[in-house]
Amino acid sequence: MNSKLFLFILLSASFVQAQNWKAVEGKIMSQWAKKVNPENVWQEYPRPQFERAQWKNLNGLWDYAILKTNQIQPKRFQGKILVPFSFESSLSGVGKNIHPEDKMWYKRNFMLSENWKEKDVILHFEAVDYKCAVWVNDILVGTHKGGFDRFSFNITPYLKSKGQQKIVLAVEDATNFSSQPRGKQQINSSGIYYTPVSGIWQTVWLEAVSSEAYINQVKTTTNIDNSTVRLIPISNVTLIDGYQVAIDVFFDDKKVTSGITQPNTPVELKIDNAQLWSPDHPHLYDVKMHLVNPSGMVIDRVESYFGMRKISLGDHKGVKYLFLNNAPLFHYGPLDQGWWPDGLLTPPSDEAMRYDIEMTKAMGFNMIRKHVKIEPDRWYYHCDQLGIMVWQDMPSYNRLALKTAEEMEKNKRKDRIYNPLERIKKEEADLQRSSKDATQFEFELRRMVDLHFNAPSIVMWVPFNEGWGQYDTCRISDYVKQLDPDRLVNPTSGWTLRPCGDIYDIHTYQVDLNVPPTALDRATVIGEFGGIGYPIQENLWNPEMRNWGYQTYYNAEDLLKNYVYKFEQIVNMKQKNGLSAAVYTQTTDVEGEINGLITYDREVIKIPIETLNELHSKLYKE
Repeated sequence: MNSKLFLFILLSASFVQAQNWKAVEGKIMSQWAKKVNPENVWQEYPRPQFERAQWKNLNGLWDYAILKTNQIQPKRFQGKILVPFSFESSLSGVGKNIHPEDKMWYKRNFMLSENWKEKDVILHFEAVDYKCAVWVNDILVGTHKGGFDRFSFNITPYLKSKGQQKIVLAVEDATNFSSQPRGKQQINSSGIYYTPVSGIWQTVWLEAVSSEAYINQVKTTTNIDNSTVRLIPISNVTLIDGYQVAIDVFFDDKKVTSGITQPNTPVELKIDNAQLWSPDHPHLYDVKMHLVNPSGMVIDRVESYFGMRKISLGDHKGVKYLFLNNAPLFHYGPLDQGWWPDGLLTPPSDEAMRYDIEMTKAMGFNMIRKHVKIEPDRWYYHCDQLGIMVWQDMPSYNRLALKTAEEMEKNKRKDRIYNPLERIKKEEADLQRSSKDATQFEFELRRMVDLHFNAPSIVMWVPFNEGWGQYDTCRISDYVKQLDPDRLVNPTSGWTLRPCGDIYDIHTYQVDLNVPPTALDRATVIGEFGGIGYPIQENLWNPEMRNWGYQTYYNAEDLLKNYVYKFEQIVNMKQKNGLSAAVYTQTTDVEGEINGLITYDREVIKIPIETLNELHSKLYKE
């Protein structure tokens, strides 16, 4: 076929598909969602801290079908879905609920570039919720379980020599009817639990790499006390002697140091006059790595970056306190759920995702607690660039069971239809988990730490929150510390506290806040407070549902007055009780929770940015 004719047909087909897609109507949308279409959806390189030149984005319209788990791959699909948005979201164009007995099927074709023919081709999924299998050209290439970690397959052996290639994906997601880590997702959402996210919800893409060998990942550790950076470039396979990795480090486009090591072997480089990363000065160093084979040929090139910073505990005014770069620094930030009215867990665009961080920074916060969700890599990249510290939660699990008819009769709140099966109360002992469930949870926990190990913005890991799925607390805390000795570990935020880890963390949503006891061996923090509700009618997710805050007011003046009242108590605890940090609930409204500083559609900032910035500045004066 004539190449120009083929291109015309391809472009015409794309135009027709775009015309057939539209977002599901009936819910509020953000300004960025209104700009989304199949041609421009999430086109950015998905891993900015590990970047190569040759890649192909597979986001856009895919064929889909929803069948039952006992049914085989469909011969005919039911419609089009806009990847990377989940089935339940409006931006997917589908907007359908998924149940535990359902199996979601995806299909799309793609063409390979001519200059990829001598390369290996890697198929990447940044996140699929929850359990999936992948076929290429009708051959099973692999499976994966886990809703928040990326995974990849080398699909080279399954590719045809020419013509269109086919990907098929099958996904199952039991959400709250299993013990899988799910965060705040819940079938029949209500209260503090939100619409589930099923299937592909982050970027899908292809990458061309050397068929001989390539750098699979790099592990980077900085040490500001001796001004060094330690890098371990890890190859995709174990290599014979003679392969080398050449590393160059740049600051402001000027080379500052370089070194050579073997794959899978650490190299330590001196950084003279190191420029430290902090919220006030988020300095970053760029890295270029070249994998060189025994013949002297460069067979792989990867670009990365790092920040020189240190997070630790120190003695300050008679208590243990949070230190950044060997100086005391109070951490103050919002609880950030990362939900959107149009994309749910998937922001409508990279610009939209960055906006939330920019607003948080402009309000005078220096930290974000990323709450029981793991974001796309680009979110951490923006935090690294903009200069905001991150407390990273592990997505929690808590299997639920439907209440009986008799129990529902006694319920005052008819939206509370579940009994929690895996949540401990404040006075209870840790759960006992099956080895199967514990192994899966700890695998996903390790993946979270490993995949985001290099992000300078992340300063703390939080394995458990409010007793959801909490088991073997101190062993898990020690496990995370072994995986990452250079960050702090907050074993459990705000509930059944245990004598381990680096942080003593309470939650207090009362008008008059509880004062946490001072822990002499750990930093004392308030992991959640605030939650002041202010509903704005035209910006509500659903005006007919219960829209609530822990205390609710109906005008901006009362909201500000009560915010200041709670905030001044935090200031007082910092000055008199050695409090090291506080987390305000929350960045934005989420569905029926209207206690955000910004409305769910990001249209209204409820308290002026300048007012918050000036108010918060007093916390950072030591």
